[in-house]
Amino acid sequence: MGKTAVIIGNGEFPKKEYPRYVISRADYIVCCDGALAKYLRNCEKIFGTLREPDAVVGDMDSLSDGLRRKYGHLIVHQSEQQTNDQTKAMRHIMQNFPDVSDIFITGATGLREDHTIGNISLMMEYAREYDLSRINLTMVSDHSVIFPVTDSIELDCGIGREISILTPDNSLRIKSKGLEWKTDDVVFDNWWKATLNRASEDTVKLEFNHSSLAVIIMN
Repeated sequence: MGKTAVIIGNGEFPKKEYPRYVISRADYIVCCDGALAKYLRNCEKIFGTLREPDAVVGDMDSLSDGLRRKYGHLIVHQSEQQTNDQTKAMRHIMQNFPDVSDIFITGATGLREDHTIGNISLMMEYAREYDLSRINLTMVSDHSVIFPVTDSIELDCGIGREISILTPDNSLRIKSKGLEWKTDDVVFDNWWKATLNRASEDTVKLEFNHSSLAVIIMN
């Protein structure tokens, strides 16, 4: 049985039961640097006691001097600016925790729209870079569950579940079954084109005309 890792981002820290449950069940917790303070303010409510993260990863530009001194033994300083802290945390997990089979990202959305858009789009980059056939990668918040897909998929989501599909690939065509508004004729030349849909059946089937990169957002 593989282990679970959670990345805590510096966006909106979750208040609802499911994302907090995900954190409580994690074998490994990796905080982006600016998220450490938020995590520490909330972890006793989640665990009943103080649980230090396993690592604090990032360029340390948003970590206070006091926290830097106190938790210096956990800091993984990566100063390069070609990737953001979420990606640095993802890379740390992939390089250091080979027994992980599930990675959850939380605190990646909210507060700043540019960070939210960037972090969601990075899910597709991780699907491109890493072998997600052996790892389940999911972004969770108080509002949504988000995950990357690279080919045709069946979603057991239940009737009425709100579903959006985002992809940067305007050559991709997706035939759908079980959605209220079919996606068969959608041209994906902008991210809004297959958003705000809804499941009309318990199982939604999406058939890609070729392997590609997309993210599914389920509310």
